[in-house]
Amino acid sequence: MKFTAKQIAGILEGEVVGNPDAEVTKLSKIEEGEKGSLTFLANPKYDPFIYTTNASVAIVNKSFFPEKEIGLTLIKVDDAYKSFSKLLEFYNQVKNNKNGRENPHFIAESATVGNNEYIGAFSYIGENVVIGENVKIYPNSYIGDNVVIGDNCFIFAGVKIYSETQIGNNCKIHSGSIIGSDGFGFVPNENGEFKAVPQTGNVIIEDNVDIGANSTIDRATLGSTIIRKGVKLDNQIQIAHNVEIGKNTVIASQTGIAGSTSVGENCMIGGQVGIAGHLNLGNNLQIQAQSGISKSLKDGSVVQGTPAFAYSEYNKSYVYFRNLPKIASSIHKLEKELNTQKKNDE
Repeated sequence: MKFTAKQIAGILEGEVVGNPDAEVTKLSKIEEGEKGSLTFLANPKYDPFIYTTNASVAIVNKSFFPEKEIGLTLIKVDDAYKSFSKLLEFYNQVKNNKNGRENPHFIAESATVGNNEYIGAFSYIGENVVIGENVKIYPNSYIGDNVVIGDNCFIFAGVKIYSETQIGNNCKIHSGSIIGSDGFGFVPNENGEFKAVPQTGNVIIEDNVDIGANSTIDRATLGSTIIRKGVKLDNQIQIAHNVEIGKNTVIASQTGIAGSTSVGENCMIGGQVGIAGHLNLGNNLQIQAQSGISKSLKDGSVVQGTPAFAYSEYNKSYVYFRNLPKIASSIHKLEKELNTQKKNDE
């Protein structure tokens, strides 16, 4: 894709300083800029690179004025970082704006697909599926029977969505993710063997949810596993059966949440966090990376550790933990002195 500085300035409502017809075909860091690339300058510590970069166009703050001659065109905006982010979003929209149906693919006769769709090669869409407007389903995806997908969704390559799943509007599910597989439910028999408990529920994903690559969300045993509006899940996350994640909660990679746990709204959960089942975690939580959560948490809790406890207490305890050999040595020394004193007193 090729854009001129004038076109980019139009998108960003910016002012061109230099050649409005300067063309760019790619994006780059300012220190790695090449001819034909677009970059941005938002942090003053990168100012020196504006004079040495080979990029053709740079987005800068209106407050920036070069101290010497530069060889590229500038687009001046109120906030260079936000404007560049906006441009990245626009770029992705253009890049991902595929249309039509590639062959081979399979769409059941009972399925309904909205307008402006993209169905990638080797995709399968089952019976009674309902797909909204402007949905992009990339190659090798599987959409099971009775699935509902809202408008403006992206189902990237290799995603598997099991039957009965409901997905809202403006959702993104990245490659390799599996939605609606059986929850981990087994009961032992008299021989000590485990028998699967039928998982008859489904998964509900509300609007504006992003699900990272290779994440898994299990269907409920009964009822629904629910991901509320605005939730953002990183790559390689496991959400077990009957879990509910509150709106606008963000969860980093490799976190696992066991069955029937409820996570509140506006929570921030770090990477590699393990959360036990049947817990009630409040709103506005901050759970630091690699924490283990074994009990319910009140609103606003900030925790760390395994098992997790108050973040401030964890930091204090960690100071002692790092100095444990010295502390132990001091205790042994005091014990010897006390024993010597006791003997002298006798």
